[in-house]
Amino acid sequence: MGFLSEALGRIQPSATIAISRKAADMARTGRDVISLAAGEPDFDTPKHVRDAAIKAMNEGKTRYTNVDGIPELKEAVARKFRRDNGLDVTAADCFVAAGGKQVIFNALMATLNPGDEVVIPAPYWVSYPEIARLCDADPVYAVADASTGFKLRPEVLEAAITPRTKWLILNTPSNPTGAAYTAEELRGLAEVLLRHPQVHILTDDIYEVLVYDGGSFATIAQVEPALRERTLTVNGVSKSHAMTGWRIGYCTGPRELLGAMLKLQSQSTTNPSSIAQWAAVEALNGPQDFLKEWRAVFQGRRDLVVRGLTANTGLDCLTPQGAFYVFPSVKRLLGKTSGGGAKLATDEDFVMALLEETGVALVHGTAFGLPGHMRLSYAASNAQLEDAVGRIQEFCSKVS
Repeated sequence: MGFLSEALGRIQPSATIAISRKAADMARTGRDVISLAAGEPDFDTPKHVRDAAIKAMNEGKTRYTNVDGIPELKEAVARKFRRDNGLDVTAADCFVAAGGKQVIFNALMATLNPGDEVVIPAPYWVSYPEIARLCDADPVYAVADASTGFKLRPEVLEAAITPRTKWLILNTPSNPTGAAYTAEELRGLAEVLLRHPQVHILTDDIYEVLVYDGGSFATIAQVEPALRERTLTVNGVSKSHAMTGWRIGYCTGPRELLGAMLKLQSQSTTNPSSIAQWAAVEALNGPQDFLKEWRAVFQGRRDLVVRGLTANTGLDCLTPQGAFYVFPSVKRLLGKTSGGGAKLATDEDFVMALLEETGVALVHGTAFGLPGHMRLSYAASNAQLEDAVGRIQEFCSKVS
């Protein structure tokens, strides 16, 4: 009898965390490292949000709360969904957890059985298939590569659905590609889903506020209200308010599902941090004007990075519509040798050689389900990005 569970043997550790850890280890030895592997805003949490947390602590709001969130936060979440997404929901339709990842984990753990299938567009955030596997379900990949702007096409979705399909996971804007679906593109997917009533939709909207070039955000339950009763709309304050460490995610969905998630969370972590919840109330209810400035900064960084990565590097890089990632192709440089003598057979070889020879930490595309690419997070200062891009350009120029 083995000591570790069989379920744990079905999953892999997070590649993004592993690369970030290696970069940190190199930095501790004195190496000059620029890590663009992790996905978190480099801005400070807004002051009015921090002040709300201090106020909560000073008022003694440090006890257990309701498992699925304090009433004030659930009301704020419902108000946000009504205000920003046109979803007519109340606090009873909402749920709060310790981060968006826990919301997703709760939902899949509460619903999946052995043999169930989860359709996941590839490339994908690294945790989606691993959570499905942990629940003893089978991830089914629907390829959405550069030829479609990294967006799932209706015919590809149709081909991926079987009688065993229980969930489709959508992420817009996307990690790792920054692709953002328009309302019309979501409508095309919705038409497919209406023909398959057994399929539920989990839409991860965590990058909602980061859509560029004057584009507008859309979520599928808003575009097609007939899907609302089988859609879990997931969001959080991590990316929108630079609160990654506060660990507050939230969602709205069918009450039967929320009840099952409540049952599960009551036997796992119980409530999210009480202090973080009060900060999140202020984040959702308070002023949002800073977002316009943040969005402009991120768009400028995106443009800086895309220009640099496509300037005689041998890389091919689409311009993303949202989030803070680019996902360039390294395919034209594979099969060659780096300036330091490393054989670049795979995208992982490429990013590891880049890290060793230049100190720039990125994540290989295979980790996201699409080999031949790499992900760069431009949630860093302009000076860091200019330095990193310069190092990448020099590295690529020496590949032969």
